[in-house]
Amino acid sequence: MGAGSVFRRLISRDEALQRIRRYIKLATLGVEEVELRSAFGRVLAEDVRASVDVPPFHRATMDGYAVKAKDTFGASETNPKSLRVVGSVEVGKMPATRLETGQAMAVATGSALPEGSDAVLPLEWTRTGSTPNEILALRAVTTGENVMERGHDIKRGELLLKKGTRLTARELGVLSALGIARVKVYLKPKVAILSTGQELVEPGKPLTPGKIYDVNWITLYASVLECGGRPEFLGIVEDSVEKMENAMRKGLEMADVVIASGATSIGATDIMRSIVNRLGKPGVIVDGVRMKPGKPTIIGVADGKPIFCLPGNPMSALVAFYNFVAPVLRAMAGLPPVRRRFVEAVLAGRVMPASGRLTTIPVRLEKGQEQLVAHPILKASGAITALALADGYVEIPEDVKFLESGERVKVYLFRGEWKP
Repeated sequence: MGAGSVFRRLISRDEALQRIRRYIKLATLGVEEVELRSAFGRVLAEDVRASVDVPPFHRATMDGYAVKAKDTFGASETNPKSLRVVGSVEVGKMPATRLETGQAMAVATGSALPEGSDAVLPLEWTRTGSTPNEILALRAVTTGENVMERGHDIKRGELLLKKGTRLTARELGVLSALGIARVKVYLKPKVAILSTGQELVEPGKPLTPGKIYDVNWITLYASVLECGGRPEFLGIVEDSVEKMENAMRKGLEMADVVIASGATSIGATDIMRSIVNRLGKPGVIVDGVRMKPGKPTIIGVADGKPIFCLPGNPMSALVAFYNFVAPVLRAMAGLPPVRRRFVEAVLAGRVMPASGRLTTIPVRLEKGQEQLVAHPILKASGAITALALADGYVEIPEDVKFLESGERVKVYLFRGEWKP
């Protein structure tokens, strides 16, 4: 059966992913240079090595006096050591003179240390001497005490950030410390999103009888952002061949990826697969997957651009997104594949999966006396609260008929970790 033909043979999730890899180029889309203030959440397109030492000079970490440590050896409250103050160092300026034996120079936290000094004597460990230029050291300091040495934080030439790193506040702080004002990042994939269905109403508008508010537009929009994409919502489209095809073509013109939700299951309004086949070659590559939720998922390619037609039910749409759309967007954005983190738990009740289909069951975790307990949230795939209330999910393979209460399972976490 050709890739562009209209078929309805359900395939496994693994086979669907194989077809994605065969027909869709899983690679970044290019590189651009952006200002640091616009780089949050972007993905580095090159390794970053330090061009300077940080700090670039020996730096005081306390208010006090720059000294030679040996000049304070043996100092105590009863046997103070006398030091002559020969000046002070302002923060942001380099000292002009060298410190000699028996001398001290006033410094503030962050000040550069004068040559010849090797420690900072804290202000509270001193008292004024018999003259204005004399201080008495009441305790001894060791070499390097209260000093951040040049390059202690970052050494010149050190590899700090690797290509493919997603930039957060921490990484941006490192880049700023190196004096970097602009950084090379991967282009974000542009993603056109549209919802289909006569029954849908945009949030904020009056809800008339027989209508429901559109959920998928925002869950898919947010999911695209999570995967490093740049979403653009094209609105709610009526179940009309002409209007849906026009919206899909508009999406293909303006974006790298098109995502539509609804109009994919068997019924009078199921026209999406025929539209996808008219949009470009090779057309439909996946027409239904043996999974629940997410069975009526259609995946196509139009002249190199991926098209994902997801089920209209909110939970089904999100499950299909995470299984099939997320890997494509992350590859385009330069992000690594998601590492699914899991915990082991025991089921709180018996679960009957869909026969012959990979079944995803949302669960809520609870700390038992000796182990974690997974409570299945058995709601219909149209119930968005099933995912909102869940800590994670359990996947039940196609060939498993049921899971008994008390059976040990892997719970894949939505947030990477679970805290009771």
